[in-house]
Amino acid sequence: MDKYIVKFDELTPEEFLELWNSVWDEPPTYEQAKLAMENSMIKVSIFDEDKIIATARAIGDKGMCYYIKDVIVRPEYQKKGIGRLLLESILKKINEYGVPGTEIFVELCAMPDKIPFYEKCGFFGNEAQRLKMMYEVKL
Repeated sequence: MDKYIVKFDELTPEEFLELWNSVWDEPPTYEQAKLAMENSMIKVSIFDEDKIIATARAIGDKGMCYYIKDVIVRPEYQKKGIGRLLLESILKKINEYGVPGTEIFVELCAMPDKIPFYEKCGFFGNEAQRLKMMYEVKL
């Protein structure tokens, strides 16, 4: 892991979209990615020399809750501990922002095949149901 460079809050929309396209279909627009990067509470990027290989971000209120979003690791770098490094880096920042002696609710959403990875990192499921909607922004 020593060969990788971890950077905080430097993720550009271009880098985010590049990583998104390496793993998923149907990326957000550049404008959406730009707003998301500007307004994310925590952004972590991992580089192999000058090549971006992974990212994750968190949104939250610094006091009581955070939601981890878009944990992305290039396929050729998966299963090398980089996802764990992303989560540890986000939790380190959450700890720096938090109130000593209190607990902060940290959650994320995972596809079923990724749940075992997140459980190994300390996350657990509960009885709550995730509800969602895709709201179309109108002119």
